[in-house]
Amino acid sequence: MKIVFFGTPEFAIPTLTKLLAEPRVEVLGVVTQPDKIRGRGNKVTPLPVKELATAHQLPIWQPARIKKDPDTIAALRDLAADIFVVVAYGQILSQEILGLPRLGCINVHGSLLPAYRGAAPIQRCLTDGVKITGITTMLMDAGMDTGAMLLKYETPVSLWDNADRLAAKLAVEGANLLVDTIRDLDRITPTVQEHTAATAAPPIQKSEYQLDWTRSNISIHNLVRGFYPNCVATFRTQPLKILATAPLSDEFSSDLPPQMQNLLPELASLDPNASVPGTVVKIAKGLGPIVQTGSGYLLLHEVQPAGKRPQSGADLVNGTRLAVGEIFG
Repeated sequence: MKIVFFGTPEFAIPTLTKLLAEPRVEVLGVVTQPDKIRGRGNKVTPLPVKELATAHQLPIWQPARIKKDPDTIAALRDLAADIFVVVAYGQILSQEILGLPRLGCINVHGSLLPAYRGAAPIQRCLTDGVKITGITTMLMDAGMDTGAMLLKYETPVSLWDNADRLAAKLAVEGANLLVDTIRDLDRITPTVQEHTAATAAPPIQKSEYQLDWTRSNISIHNLVRGFYPNCVATFRTQPLKILATAPLSDEFSSDLPPQMQNLLPELASLDPNASVPGTVVKIAKGLGPIVQTGSGYLLLHEVQPAGKRPQSGADLVNGTRLAVGEIFG
């Protein structure tokens, strides 16, 4: 099976690695996004898929806009590939490109389609608090993740999964699913998506990172893990990234470690109307500050002050002498 691989970030690495090790597959080349300029020195940094492709001496194409790049399209046509495999490439493919490979283009998508079509399926499923997600392989068409489905893999979502952890898990399972899809392609009957059941996973806007303490504890917790590591509040007029939290409510007690479970009876005795959302109502020894939200209490388990490394909530308390009654913005 002759394959051209389209992909860019770390999420795509397990699939490319798996394809390179597959004896019945020949990877003809890789299409990836242009290198990024990063850091104070404006250094040109190759992205993960390019680094892997370079290590394996594969031909690489990095068009800025592949739909408008006739040279890249001509080169891809000349390869006469059987399949284009697309994993988090980052550009929309034109109908002309989709029609080049003999057996079509197969996408590895980070959700159970038709749920969470779009650019951020892993982040959006976490912010919505879903308990089951997965991977879908599909035949691509001109729509946004609307193609016929081939295979699916389901996995439970833990209350403690964040975007990085869940992406790492799904990346590995996506690689396995893609190889299974290719091996059994002639025996798989594509399934048309139920378009009326589709939900969207649009790109994330920076404004979504700003926490609103009037939301419930579980809502804020889901935002923190879904948008990890970018959610931000203010503390003493300075930005403070919130990296990990715990919703301290009876409904989540079975998911809490014993040290956090032990906090619930004392919190139940507090008057939830005595403090405005964002107020520190208790300092949990060895854990961190507990904050009043619009509904329930939230433990700040890991944070990152501006210009500093990530630290535990307990270290924030000790380092700043944080006290009950202080308010996070």
